[in-house]
Amino acid sequence: MSNELIINSTQNGCRIALLKDKSLVEFHHDEDGTQFTVGDIYLGTVKKVVQGLNAAFIDIGYEKDAFLHYLDLGPKFNSLRDFTKKASLKKNNINGKLDKFQIRPDIDKHGKITDVLSKNQQVLVQVVKEPISTKGPRLSCELSIPGRYLVLVPFSNTVNVSKKITSSDERKRLLRLVSSIKPDNFGVIIRTVAEGKEVKELDTDLRNLVELWQEGTKKLKFAKPRDKVIGEMSRASSILRDVLNESFDNIHIDDKEIYDEVKSYIHKIAPDKEKIVKHFNNKAKIFEVFGIEKQIKSAFGQSVSLKGGGYLIIEHTEALHVIDVNSGNKSNREDDQEATAVSVNIEAAKEIARQLRLRDMGGIIVVDFIDMKRAENKRMIQKVMKEEMSSDRSKFTVLPLSKFGLMQITRQRVRPEMNITTKEVCPTCNGTGKISASILVSDQIEQHIDHLMLQQNERNITIVVHPFIYAYFTNGTLSRRLKWFMKYFKWIKLVQDSSIAVTEFQFLNKFGEQIELQ
Repeated sequence: MSNELIINSTQNGCRIALLKDKSLVEFHHDEDGTQFTVGDIYLGTVKKVVQGLNAAFIDIGYEKDAFLHYLDLGPKFNSLRDFTKKASLKKNNINGKLDKFQIRPDIDKHGKITDVLSKNQQVLVQVVKEPISTKGPRLSCELSIPGRYLVLVPFSNTVNVSKKITSSDERKRLLRLVSSIKPDNFGVIIRTVAEGKEVKELDTDLRNLVELWQEGTKKLKFAKPRDKVIGEMSRASSILRDVLNESFDNIHIDDKEIYDEVKSYIHKIAPDKEKIVKHFNNKAKIFEVFGIEKQIKSAFGQSVSLKGGGYLIIEHTEALHVIDVNSGNKSNREDDQEATAVSVNIEAAKEIARQLRLRDMGGIIVVDFIDMKRAENKRMIQKVMKEEMSSDRSKFTVLPLSKFGLMQITRQRVRPEMNITTKEVCPTCNGTGKISASILVSDQIEQHIDHLMLQQNERNITIVVHPFIYAYFTNGTLSRRLKWFMKYFKWIKLVQDSSIAVTEFQFLNKFGEQIELQ
């Protein structure tokens, strides 16, 4: 199975696509200036303490105050509060090390928020859920800094191993290794990918995390309320940190600056993988070359087709997501109704697992599978769904099918759902329903060519058109493009782009800048 990461730089950030066997499984749009990413640590100010909710609202700079519940303070909140006070003093000589720091007793897990927080108090908080819809960020005071193999937890001394590492000997080995290298008053969570790794790799990862903590806490001396103290890395680097493994084949990036950043990060965390980072400098669009643009258009619609002929209908509501499985023209391919239902449901379960990850759908998802009579078939569908979601990095729960054929899935939601409008608004009518005849688009293009060539004396023109129009102008021995050359004695370059509508086109000058057409 091949894994590839494709990164496309845009005017306002970058688009990141994760491919498995050329099929799109994750898609992210990392916009410049995006704040309040999961993992960011801020110096916040308590704006309001609500005893009835046993929670507080914290100002970290978002338009709405962020929410912090008492249970999210963590048992070591007293230690965090004392450390924040000392580190904020102008004369402090704290360098982030905790070996000489006196850990305070744990807070009462059944206590009241008013016992530990008061209005205008400054507190170090971490974003655990990004702003979604009308809600502000969700915060925690149980700070953690994730690395590739380990997660660093300040003000703790425990070492925990991921439950997904099942070998008893391996768990003991990792516990012994990490316990011997971790600094005092720092806890560590050993991630699943640490299985089988040598102490050198674990030690390097741990040193990087401690260094990140120390650099962040040094800022507290000069930090103002709302300041970001420790920032999560870019979305591209965080994806690499979490998913990079031996099965990764290539990372293609079309921007030199992002390429250098990613290559530097790969060199730091996995030097042996540095050669898989490749700079894409083809003139064609990177998402077009790898077929991602087409997959985005086909995967994000309300109706999603299955290879065998069935299809899914995906509806989004305020409370939950609903997915309906339909057999379509599959119904004639199997011997009986039960076999048809099982065949379509297995295919649907695989596609649903991909869709949940691709759209980053969270909360409650209800799937209406095609009815099956046999209990073993229902159990098999649940098993297939769990197996297909096993590579999902978000926490999830898959419940058995009910007697009505409904499956309930819960999936952790920490950021807004990825939603892309796949229905195109006609560029000519702007959605009114009345357009000029599409057959005239070729005439319009040729009129603009005539004006630019003869009136404005433009050279090295490039025209971006839909693939249908591209074929119309280029096919045949005596193509329309060849006729242009014979008329103007200059070659006109044509570029096809399936992301635009049939009646859309763009003229670019020799610098790649768009020409304003009259």
